[in-house]
Amino acid sequence: MGFIFNINTEIKYEINTKPVVNAVNILKRDMNRVFNITKLKKNNIILSTDKAMTAENYKISVGDCVVITAGDNLGFVYALLHISEKYLGIKPFWFWMEQQVKKTDFTQIPEGEYFSPKYAVRFRGWFFNDEVLLMRWKVNGDDREPWRMAFETLLRCGGNITIPGTDKNSRLNRQMAADMGLWITHHHAEPLGAEMFARAYPNIAPDFSERPDLFYKLWEDAVIEQKDYRVVWNLCFRGQGDCPFWSHDTSGKYDTEEKRGALISALIKKQCDIVRKYVDKPIFCTNLYGEIMELYNSGYIELDDDIIKVKADNGYGKMVTRRRDNHSVRVSSMPVKGGGCQGIYYHVSFYDLQAANHITMLPNSVDFVDRELTSVLENDGNDFWIINCSNVRPHVYYLDAVRKKWLGEAVTDDTHSCGFVNEYYDGDSGIEKAFCEYSKAMPAYGKNSDEHAGEQFYTENTRIIAHNLIIGNRGKVKQLEWIAGNGTFFEQTERICGICRKSFNKIEAYFEYCGKTSGKLAGNVKRLFDTTLFLQVKIHYYCAKGMIAIGYAVAEFEKGNYKKAFVYAGDSAEQFSTAQKEMRESEIGIWDGFYYNDCFADIKHSAYLMRKAMGYIREVGDNVRHDKWYRDIMYAPEDRDVMLLLVTDNHMTDEELYQAIRGEQK
Repeated sequence: MGFIFNINTEIKYEINTKPVVNAVNILKRDMNRVFNITKLKKNNIILSTDKAMTAENYKISVGDCVVITAGDNLGFVYALLHISEKYLGIKPFWFWMEQQVKKTDFTQIPEGEYFSPKYAVRFRGWFFNDEVLLMRWKVNGDDREPWRMAFETLLRCGGNITIPGTDKNSRLNRQMAADMGLWITHHHAEPLGAEMFARAYPNIAPDFSERPDLFYKLWEDAVIEQKDYRVVWNLCFRGQGDCPFWSHDTSGKYDTEEKRGALISALIKKQCDIVRKYVDKPIFCTNLYGEIMELYNSGYIELDDDIIKVKADNGYGKMVTRRRDNHSVRVSSMPVKGGGCQGIYYHVSFYDLQAANHITMLPNSVDFVDRELTSVLENDGNDFWIINCSNVRPHVYYLDAVRKKWLGEAVTDDTHSCGFVNEYYDGDSGIEKAFCEYSKAMPAYGKNSDEHAGEQFYTENTRIIAHNLIIGNRGKVKQLEWIAGNGTFFEQTERICGICRKSFNKIEAYFEYCGKTSGKLAGNVKRLFDTTLFLQVKIHYYCAKGMIAIGYAVAEFEKGNYKKAFVYAGDSAEQFSTAQKEMRESEIGIWDGFYYNDCFADIKHSAYLMRKAMGYIREVGDNVRHDKWYRDIMYAPEDRDVMLLLVTDNHMTDEELYQAIRGEQK
């Protein structure tokens, strides 16, 4: 008959490590969620250590009792979470997808032996980068619960390593991540996970040639702090932010690629020596990211063979170097077959102040991601995968696809949308099609296969447009050159907003399809769809309309049609405000406040700047007393030129005037 798993099942163990105790408590919590109180007989799940077993592996033997055998903490953690998923039905992303649990008296685990899966990747994990939503969000008043759920989810996905946040957050969350069984590694701009020089020594210029002793001390302090964790030590030397160190160097000592590469190579060797002083048989990695990749490919950086060389995609899922400002060389960052220890830093979320996605999904297809990650594996890039997951919830669909890839599975738009919707949306065919079609509706801003836009395309660029309109810059805008090329401010604005106009029919049709799909749903499935995928579609739809409207505003402004320009700017503000409203209204239940700190895409700030642009246009087009447009709108034609009383009401605000004009047009 097999093992009758029920509320009275006891978990017996003598391994009192924090990761194992935590996993046991997770399974007990899940049992309480799933099982009814019954009088079924007690039986046991027993944890038994076998040091001869390979790390992370487990065996589950089922008879009168269940015996879990493993050789290390993660082996037991994975086994316990496997039982939770397989026999309690708790899915990997249950928390983020609000999985509804069906109560039952018991489940049956068939007799036999079950073994841990074989992973295609050695180190598999997430980087909680750009995690501004998690920073201000609390679950039931607890600001640590989002992080506990994030690390639990990573473990449920078979992950074993994390960068547990950016900058201060990484140090704040290290202990929790380690206590749950995860390895630790570091941001590609933080050598050995050390404090940034500029924060530690705010009154000293971060010039290595002037104060090498202070850099060495920071690195050594970091190693001492982490020597008792399991760490893949990140070796690097970049600037005091996500930028090259020479961008702030004024000494002129590193003015050639050869000098820059020589310094980085020497400092990586020094960092290795510092780690080996405190850690036996350490594991090292180095991120060949952005400008570092270019130096490495040119032969200016030397690395030992046992250092895992981590190459990054461009933020849009393509294994080429990222675009930075107007610099885009697209050097291949694909691992090289036979290239020794290799891995990747891969983005399902990205922030580049240009066109990336942060609060919406990756705008490229699952088929596209599968091709890139399959090529990574075929080129021996299987030692280390760190996935930029930012705030998790907006990116669950693609994180689940990557989970399948590091398990060695193939994924496609068709199969993944089907599987994902079966797990979290009761298999609704309309939702399945919506996920499958998502990437096809995203605006293409370039000729390359990866050049599809996330929400930053609308929010960031419209703010740049509004700013330059207000300050009176009518020449070329440097920040728009990457997408709009050379020309005047007006020409650049027309080009970039034209991209959005050309794509809008697809976005609108997709938005309407999702609206019809939502209208056919009910209950929890409807709420989940409306607050996840449909919300993201709304963000694209309303923000795209906002971008198109500000493009029209600038075009009318150039022609001197200031009142029309004013109204279009108001329309833009309204669209961004609608997107913001939809986002905040999706914060139901535990998600209350989740989007409060949207300070990257910052849709509300886009609306704010569009309203500032309205005000500027009014100053240019209205008269000094702010009564001409008021008279044009509010007075009957026969009264407009009678000046016995200048005005007969309080002066209108920009918003009041906009609403009055819009009301007249209707």
